[in-house]
Amino acid sequence: MSSESYDQLAIFSMVARERSFTRAAAKLGMSQPALSRAIRQLEGRLGVRLLARTTRSVSPTEAGERLLKVIAPRFEEIDIELASLSEFRDTPAGRLRITAGEHAATAVLQPVLAKLLPDHPDLHIEIIVDYGLTDIVAEGYDAGVRLGEQVAKDMIAVRIGPEVRMAVVGSPDYFARHPRPRTPRDLLRHNCIAIRLPTYGGIFPWEFEKKGQELKVRVEGQLVFNNIAMRLDAALKGLGLAYMPEDLVAAQVNEGRLIRVLADWCPSFPGYHLYYPSRRQSSPAFTLLRDALRYAD
Repeated sequence: MSSESYDQLAIFSMVARERSFTRAAAKLGMSQPALSRAIRQLEGRLGVRLLARTTRSVSPTEAGERLLKVIAPRFEEIDIELASLSEFRDTPAGRLRITAGEHAATAVLQPVLAKLLPDHPDLHIEIIVDYGLTDIVAEGYDAGVRLGEQVAKDMIAVRIGPEVRMAVVGSPDYFARHPRPRTPRDLLRHNCIAIRLPTYGGIFPWEFEKKGQELKVRVEGQLVFNNIAMRLDAALKGLGLAYMPEDLVAAQVNEGRLIRVLADWCPSFPGYHLYYPSRRQSSPAFTLLRDALRYAD
């Protein structure tokens, strides 16, 4: 196979995975016209249309999907082998892409990376905050981070954090105007700051447990967010009650800026896990990151 053919297949693989000429061009460091030209040449040589293009999207045709299934794993294997060559260097090097939720990224990944990266200048980490249950293989990630109960069974999972406990909090100003809830069902009479997550297809139900009794409350309120920072800010401003990871509101509770309620009903969830397909074990850069993140009880 000529180098030109190889380049064209690599370009097609990237465009098909990203479903965007713009994103593919950015990742490959090429111009969009150059990408389009390479795709046209490949389609002309094969005599089939590989990509269906509209003004807003790009998606593989049936022939394109078939070709992608064949070549994508091969390119991934090549990338892994190239990354593994870093074992011959004095220090691990390479680029790793990780998908994680916002809390995991800020509470678990960032503290470890702050210690790890200064000693490894050739290690580059890209973290994509995403609340969906991402197919890391299809999306080209090296690994994902999710709560233990959310990790697919066919993945290798390494625990990287302690159990996560939730907390219901509100400001003193809010509770000056509203009675404190005594049971989770009382939340139905409160202005709650709701969470919308793609994994649940809508508003996330607040989960509670006490003495074996489990409750899921579909709260309502004037505000709905899909990120932590805005929920916390709204709670601090007295706009409603928030359901937050305990560690993120501990300082505000200790300072009296937030008041915690229903503490005896708030459950703990399995800690965050780094998950990845087995073949990722061969990269020294990935091994370094995995070992740095590994949680010890």
